[in-house]
Amino acid sequence: MRAMSDDDRQFAPATQRNREPILEVLRRTLPSQGTVLEVASGTGEHAAFFAPQFPRLAWQPSDADPASRVSIAAWTAGIDTVRPPLALDAASSTWPLSAADAVLCINMIHIAPWPATEGLVAGAARILPAGGLLFLYGPYKRDGRHTAPSNAAFDASLRARDPAWGVRDLGDVSALAAKAGFNLAEVVEMPANNLSVLFRRQAG
Repeated sequence: MRAMSDDDRQFAPATQRNREPILEVLRRTLPSQGTVLEVASGTGEHAAFFAPQFPRLAWQPSDADPASRVSIAAWTAGIDTVRPPLALDAASSTWPLSAADAVLCINMIHIAPWPATEGLVAGAARILPAGGLLFLYGPYKRDGRHTAPSNAAFDASLRARDPAWGVRDLGDVSALAAKAGFNLAEVVEMPANNLSVLFRRQAG
């Protein structure tokens, strides 16, 4: 296997804009130690930025796309607390990790079919302990309505690219999570009309 290089890194401009606000939420909600599974890590920029901020946490990035996993490995090379990226399809009924203390998923569920969200919630329920955090970030509708005209336009563009994609309604995601044994713990308004949505795994 060839060595990773800076040339393997992909770039997502949104990461530079959202990483600091997301970090503020993570600082007060992630466990003090344990394993964080990041689902759909994309370029790997978030993992490279977040992991050094939490030196007692093992950061496990993942992505279904092989090219993304190459980029993740390039971005996180040399960061001791970041594990090699896993091939993980959120929609799959089996994941390559059996336990984690928190699950993060940033900007995925609107650019994936709904079964990916169903799989994400089900998978998080399988591997999280009681009280474990499921953290979601991205745009959402609330009570069936977009929170801003820009989100409505973004939703239309997503559905034009793939009818199975689109901005999800927070109520639908919360109902799905409740059925899987999660409590909605907090919704945090974020810049650019996005939300951080935090669920906690129920006991039992």
